[in-house]
Amino acid sequence: MNHIELGVAGENLAEHHLVAKGYEIVARNYRWKHAEIDIICRKNNQLVVVEVKTRNSNALGKPYEAVSIAKQRQVIRVANEYVNQYEIDDDVRFDIVSIVLNQNRMEVEHIEDAFYPLV
Repeated sequence: MNHIELGVAGENLAEHHLVAKGYEIVARNYRWKHAEIDIICRKNNQLVVVEVKTRNSNALGKPYEAVSIAKQRQVIRVANEYVNQYEIDDDVRFDIVSIVLNQNRMEVEHIEDAFYPLV
């Protein structure tokens, strides 16, 4: 599986995981300019913006560790655009779904409130 296929498989697993936990998927791969949010969902009157990171091993660290400050800022900027575009008045939370996926293993870790917008 190449890195594109791995990423799509990871996003599909993340969506399944979130739905099983009672989240309602609102959008996938929401794009603004050259940036993207992997999954936008809702639960308990909260908009949840989810960054999905998928790797085939933990050799270089856990997948969630690859969500840099720069990536967080990018996701927050796109989320702000989404909230403004759709006039959303709910609280917004930023989560990461970290996935290790290979022939021998499938590990899904959902980190709620993984990062926050800087004030």
